[in-house]
Amino acid sequence: MAIARVALDVPVAGLFDYRAGELALRAGHLVVVPFGRRRQVGVVLEMADHSEVADGKLRRVERALPLEPLPAETLALIQFCSDYYHHPIGQVALAALPTALRRANFAGAKVSWTYVLTPAGRDPEIARVPARAVVMHKLMDALRASPVLGESAARGISPRAMTVLRTWIECGWVERRQAIEAAAGSGAAAMLPGPALTDEQGIAVEQIAGEFGKFSPWLLEGATGSGKTEVYFRLMEIALSRGLQTLLMVPEINLTPQLESRFRERFPGVNMVSLHSGLAEGERSERWLSARDGSALVVVGTRLSLFTPLPGLGLVIVDEEHDASFKQQDGVRYSARDLAVFLAMQRKVPIVLGSATPALESFQNATAGRFGHLRLRLRPAAMKPEIRLVELEARPPPHGLSERVMQAIAARLEKGEQSLVFLNRRGYAATLMCAACGWAAECSRCSARLVWHLQDKVLRCHHCGHEERMPRECASCGNQDLRGLGQGTQRLEQALGERFPAARLLRIDRDSTRRKHAWASMRDDIHADRADILVGTQMLAKGHDFPKLTLVAIVNPDNALYSTDFRAAEKLFQQLMQVAGRAGRADLPGEVLVQTRFVSHPVYQALLRQDYASFAGELLDERRRAGFPPFVYQAVLRAEAPQVAPVMDFLDRAARLGAGVDPKVTLYDPVPATMARVAGRHRAQLLVQAASRTALQGFLTSWLAGISALKTNRVRWSLDVDPVEL
Repeated sequence: MAIARVALDVPVAGLFDYRAGELALRAGHLVVVPFGRRRQVGVVLEMADHSEVADGKLRRVERALPLEPLPAETLALIQFCSDYYHHPIGQVALAALPTALRRANFAGAKVSWTYVLTPAGRDPEIARVPARAVVMHKLMDALRASPVLGESAARGISPRAMTVLRTWIECGWVERRQAIEAAAGSGAAAMLPGPALTDEQGIAVEQIAGEFGKFSPWLLEGATGSGKTEVYFRLMEIALSRGLQTLLMVPEINLTPQLESRFRERFPGVNMVSLHSGLAEGERSERWLSARDGSALVVVGTRLSLFTPLPGLGLVIVDEEHDASFKQQDGVRYSARDLAVFLAMQRKVPIVLGSATPALESFQNATAGRFGHLRLRLRPAAMKPEIRLVELEARPPPHGLSERVMQAIAARLEKGEQSLVFLNRRGYAATLMCAACGWAAECSRCSARLVWHLQDKVLRCHHCGHEERMPRECASCGNQDLRGLGQGTQRLEQALGERFPAARLLRIDRDSTRRKHAWASMRDDIHADRADILVGTQMLAKGHDFPKLTLVAIVNPDNALYSTDFRAAEKLFQQLMQVAGRAGRADLPGEVLVQTRFVSHPVYQALLRQDYASFAGELLDERRRAGFPPFVYQAVLRAEAPQVAPVMDFLDRAARLGAGVDPKVTLYDPVPATMARVAGRHRAQLLVQAASRTALQGFLTSWLAGISALKTNRVRWSLDVDPVEL
């Protein structure tokens, strides 16, 4: 009797046995099985001849989904992720799949369409499309530049693209075909030449290209604007010429449209897909399947794209590899960057980790010779921006903008150039306080203060989303003199609007970009010179190229220096360098003004030198002496519950279970989390540390077996291996 051992999306370690019946199953098949009173999709990981479950209790696999099995390489990656991060393999396996493929009623891939110009559509008279019909012109340019235009590419141009295409089909300008018919035409034939490489870029391309066909990890350290993307494109070009697929990972969804647009301009005939959580369910599964069958030669995606089966993988690139967004913070708490290195090793392909400010773990790997290290020091299209520190007065204005910054913005307005005012805090004021008794508005569900949002007239918690109407008086003493302390992007927007009433202001944060396509529209406004002053959060910190942006003013970065996180200096420097890199990206000189009370702080002094290498070396020396990563390995056991007592009791019992198990592993006392209460749940954690990764992994395997047997009393717990936040 054939037994299918199936991984299911349940918080239970191990596999579930089902009778295969007449189905010819093998490892990798997606199957529909009964589980309790429900039907679930699972992944067959093993086939066996017998089961330890009694025959009478064995249930039958209902059907296999109409898909080819997941390849052995993908199953091995899933298994490694489950083992290393100590998470149930079923939850890892199913999280790696598009939502549509996890539905029991999945009936197969939908027909995908492509669009081509007819002879009538190539008539020069078609150029009479109204000049203001921007979407029509972009679509027509794309259709003329490429043999075929796919649905995903068309939607990437504009949400209204499909409506325009339907109109053109009726006019006889465009013909619709099934994508499979056009697949043979999507190759490396149509690739436009790029700019001449600098010597540094040429060396980087030559050295990495020489390692194609084998595992070879490289750290590409390049200042912002130094041309890392051009190196990526040249390496992709080599992979495409050999018929190989490329996986290009980016940290955030916001970075994919610009990169996608640049790629399509450079490689108009190549089938490229982007994969991220912002896609509609059907669109994501369609793109995943095109990557799975090898027709998509380039995949650009966020961290989940890592698990996409790529039969012809020849190159892996991780852009902005230092970014914390590559670390999943809930569910399967994996590092996509680290798993990408494993993937490259498994598939025997080169991997490029690119950053202007590499993570110290990657920098140490390069320093120790485990990674190749390539540096791009020159900015071929522009000079480095001038960075200056602006020492704040003892009592700066309430809006937080110094007069020097205001004057610098005024100078850019006179020249017709753009300015960016960066503050990593949205809302109007950080908190609302009573001038009489010192009362502050606090969230009733979190250990945090409520943020004043002026336009919505609410106080909002940025941790749990709780909202309250603005109070008329102090809840403690009844005083009506309530004041907003601190700055948010809304307050900066108001102050700049009052100082420069004729300027076109654009505020870019999570609040202003909530509407669908809002950010895409704002990005178009910036490129089209329909904005003079940008006020934004970290959404604008990286990856964006705005040619007329010549001034960056950074407001209130000092808050990060008060953090208890030992990575605080590293993260602040990375953020400041990323933001500074937005200034002067074209032929206009850039200037960066950093407002601070601590001009002599090592972070700011290193920023003035724009010297990451020496700063990273100093941080590594500190980490080595203090016994912090990357010279030790850590895991954190996190727990939460509605009451604090059960949380601490659970962690105390877990600590006793691990005490003395391995002298090479240190367990620290349980402590409340930095944010001790979120959404009404109390949180605490227990840190585990070892000088050896092998010792830590061995300890975790045996320790978690004991923890899983503990009665939790409504306590939810999770393990975070290689945490980026403590």
